Amino acid sequence: MTIFLSSCFVALCFVFVFEMHHSMRRSAKMNELIQRYSGTLPAPRRTELLADIYAYCMADFKLRRVMKKNHATAEDLEELYRKLMIWGDFRKGRRYVPISSFFYVYTLGYLLRHKDEDGKKLTMKCMNFFHI
Repeated sequence: MTIFLSSCFVALCFVFVFEMHHSMRRSAKMNELIQRYSGTLPAPRRTELLADIYAYCMADFKLRRVMKKNHATAEDLEELYRKLMIWGDFRKGRRYVPISSFFYVYTLGYLLRHKDEDGKKLTMKCMNFFHI
């Protein structure tokens, strides 16, 4: 029984370390993009940003599942980014809704499932998720 409990504890420790590493990598990448691209961007810089976001989503194992499940394309991300920019173009702490929303499974899934809805409703849902 002791060996079983010890094994479970070690397994939980590994899961915790793995998830914390994943969370820290996500936060670092998100913060880097917010520092570099927050605010209204000219078309070439916006294209760079969306390419970076799309590449990260396809590289991350959790976000990639959401992207594939919803058959998301780079054009979908651009359309959603434009909608979020209209109503959520401001920073609060380390959050910037038009960028941060693409880095979490819940918000990305919601945005992709409801991409035809009004930009205000999408932005408010993301702001509620981030407690802004």
